[in-house]
Amino acid sequence: MNNHSLSFLKILIITLPKWGRPGGLVPHRSLPPLSISPLESLKFPSMGKRPGDPGGGRSRASLWIILAALFISCSLAYMVLTVAVRRPGSLSLLSAVVPGLASVGEGREMVGGGGGEEECCRGVEHLELWGAAVKWGTDHKFKTSRECCLACKAMCGGLDGPCLCDSWVFCGDKERCGNKFGECWLKKQKDALFPALQESGERVIWTSGLIFGKGEGIVGFETDYGTLHIKLFPDCAPRSVAYIVELLRLRLCDGCQIHRAEGRAQYWDSKGNHIADASFGPPYAMIQGTLEAGGLSFEKIPAEVCPTIRRGSVAWVGSGPEFFISLANHDEWQGAYTVFGSVLPEDMEIAEKIAILPTKPDVWNNINVSVLDKPVHFRLKRITNSHGHLNLNANSNSGSRES
Repeated sequence: MNNHSLSFLKILIITLPKWGRPGGLVPHRSLPPLSISPLESLKFPSMGKRPGDPGGGRSRASLWIILAALFISCSLAYMVLTVAVRRPGSLSLLSAVVPGLASVGEGREMVGGGGGEEECCRGVEHLELWGAAVKWGTDHKFKTSRECCLACKAMCGGLDGPCLCDSWVFCGDKERCGNKFGECWLKKQKDALFPALQESGERVIWTSGLIFGKGEGIVGFETDYGTLHIKLFPDCAPRSVAYIVELLRLRLCDGCQIHRAEGRAQYWDSKGNHIADASFGPPYAMIQGTLEAGGLSFEKIPAEVCPTIRRGSVAWVGSGPEFFISLANHDEWQGAYTVFGSVLPEDMEIAEKIAILPTKPDVWNNINVSVLDKPVHFRLKRITNSHGHLNLNANSNSGSRES
């Protein structure tokens, strides 16, 4: 492994077909992304010349030569300036992985409270993370990337406790790895949300992943009704988390809003459990919105881990940027939506408040929905102060007022 480091800021998003949308989750109708040409057409006033004026053609040619020279000079200056101001190793998280590569993990790992669901432990192929080694791979080998990931998780103290290991690097291609096959490097990042990247690309033989321990990987959706603290799941949905991290890095979230709100009505209790013989909606016990930087084109996010939706689950509608926060346990939606985070239990009251704001009925793709009279805009921010333990089942036990 080389010894220079690059900042790990983007993971490339690949386009995959959308999942179906059970339970009435449909994308919000939105304006097309703003498209800006890098160079607008240049229009110059007509240069009047008397018929037969000598040198007219040469003058026109000279003008275009001068303009072309100026354009080339400005372009070169811009490129030089761009390189000069870029910090060494500054790399966007979304460009760190070769297009078309999938997240890896043995089997279909799940997370949540559904029966038979396994603990997530996924990484990204052809990606080598850097960082201080807490266990050297030369003396620490496994057969699968999942085993390597679980070894890293084992160094975390208790449920969502602090982690002595927050990143892992594994070599799983027997032919290409050679004597490095099975090496499992366990590492500790200076900043787990923005880990150091050694290199990426098709030629990279390593698979890497992240683990967020206690107080790490928490972002806030800051609304006028309070801040929703959301724990991100890089071990379940690394590309989805990379997208959120990129929005944080760019400090762009002017398109972030919640525009649909539907309470639990009499169909789910305050703990999110479905009431026997009750309808499954509408309303569908969820709030839905958009998570994107306004004016920037959006690349579809690939489907990742799709567990049972629990109260507090934060998941994409289709391939994003539409997302929803569930106010109930939706066993009937199992396997349909990529879950990339969970609202901390103590903040579900804020989601419930938003769910009872004034709405008006609408129909999206033949689905009856409730649209907020006034969309709830929110700011995306990083949360650095430590929070209590995140029990993914706690949202199922956290009561709140009926809606």
